Amino acid sequence: MNAAPVTISRSGFNITPLAPSQVEFLAKKLTPEQHRVTQKSGTEAAFCGNLLDNKKNGVYTCVVCGLPLFSSEHKFNSGTGWPSFFQPIDRDHIRNLKDSNHGMDRIEIQCARCGSHLGHVFEDGPKPSGLRYCLNSAALHFVESGQPFPLESQPIPTKTAYFAGGCFWGIEHRFQQCPGVVRAESGYMNGTTANPTYEQVCGHGTGHAEAVKVVYDPSQVSFTQLIDGFFRMHDPTQLNRQGPDVGDQYRSAILTTDSEQLKEAQAFKASLQLTPRFAKNPIVTVIEPATTFYPAEAYHQDYVETTGRACHATNPWPDVFRASQMARSTEPISSP
Repeated sequence: MNAAPVTISRSGFNITPLAPSQVEFLAKKLTPEQHRVTQKSGTEAAFCGNLLDNKKNGVYTCVVCGLPLFSSEHKFNSGTGWPSFFQPIDRDHIRNLKDSNHGMDRIEIQCARCGSHLGHVFEDGPKPSGLRYCLNSAALHFVESGQPFPLESQPIPTKTAYFAGGCFWGIEHRFQQCPGVVRAESGYMNGTTANPTYEQVCGHGTGHAEAVKVVYDPSQVSFTQLIDGFFRMHDPTQLNRQGPDVGDQYRSAILTTDSEQLKEAQAFKASLQLTPRFAKNPIVTVIEPATTFYPAEAYHQDYVETTGRACHATNPWPDVFRASQMARSTEPISSP
């Protein structure tokens, strides 16, 4: 039986919704006021919360499950009587729900992991968001800067890999669809110029490849599976191009972070070359140590998701995980 899928936020936290029994267990530690606010959607009296006037630097976490929610750098004095923030640490950590109680329509905010009531969000906040997240102090636990975070407030352990396979828009998008990938970011790698611009890279004078930084949870997806998906999502036999996109910035490459990744990538490529698919077509993918990753301009990030435009890369993940499952099912059972 397969384990339940894990949901990971953009900032690398496990936000898989907790079961009601888990929330009930965690709620036993709460004070009566904390329980009323978080579990019964209560509201504390204005100007009475212990975190309203807190001016220390740090992070505000969910008092129930410990998920980091807001930072002191986004806190402001709204004059309303409740702690106010203009944005969360990660929008994935907040759940918005329509609240029509008390004869008015409002947007309730809950912790995305445990569903605890936090407060409401209003469209009368400062720039840049224009939002005011109005919180109950009773729903929050404050961790001052320099103090250790409890285990439940820490991100999952992640690893990083780098791939280049033509225009980075499509490669980024397909890696974003991979279960276990925390985030994928477009950028430039393995060239000769520091902080290159898109125009410089396209001018073929810097030697950079359009690359994608992939941050992933190794307990959900392996480096080998990422390599497998990479070779399935583009054509690794095209030299310095991918379809209509031509130039050295469009080369196929796996840029490794250590000797283990280097050996794994080389072995996978060699094995793949022996398959019928590539019997008459040599794989030209370059495998070499990664140098500095320079993030691409903002308009390149999440390009396919933002614009809705399709790109060259196909979705490989159903086949990748199906192949991995079949490989495990055919492995011989060792003797005890």
